[in-house]
Amino acid sequence: MTFKLGLTGSIGMGKSTTAEMFVAEGCALWDADAAVHRLYAKGGAAVAPMSAAFPDCIEDGMVSRERLKELISQDATVLNRIEVIVHPLVAKDRTAFLESSQADITVLDIPLLFEGGSAAFMDAIVVVSVDFEEQKKRLMQRARMTREQLKAIMEKQAPDAEKRAKADYIIETDTLDHAREQVQAVVRDIRAGLAIA
Repeated sequence: MTFKLGLTGSIGMGKSTTAEMFVAEGCALWDADAAVHRLYAKGGAAVAPMSAAFPDCIEDGMVSRERLKELISQDATVLNRIEVIVHPLVAKDRTAFLESSQADITVLDIPLLFEGGSAAFMDAIVVVSVDFEEQKKRLMQRARMTREQLKAIMEKQAPDAEKRAKADYIIETDTLDHAREQVQAVVRDIRAGLAIA
């Protein structure tokens, strides 16, 4: 049985980079966003139900995320309808990954870990964090994101302080070296606990 380590953090905190650091330490990684991409791809499990609910969002046999964004911006109820279809499929993908994982620790990279209720299924939770000024700087460097999109994302996410308060481990991502040292310390701590169990 693999140890389930939930990884989360607000946008711009360095979660993806931190996830790769865990992989470098021999952990398996399941990524919620990557799972959604698989489900939306040609032949993906979400294509048929999404096609039935939102036929205009299918392009070349795939779910178009751009078209979904347009629909969501026009109608606030669309997001909930998408979640009803996609969340069970994502949960099924995660379960299948965990059942096949050979690693002692599996990191589950879930942006809305607390907000979506997945925290209850984890053995421990890591929150990546950085001060607000650095977060803002990183986000403004992402040219693809408008202020409106950023505001919408931030409103869906629990505040950083709230996440930190619920975490078993906090990783400050102020520098790559500092983040890597903390990742290594978390892995050592979990493996020490697994050796005792």
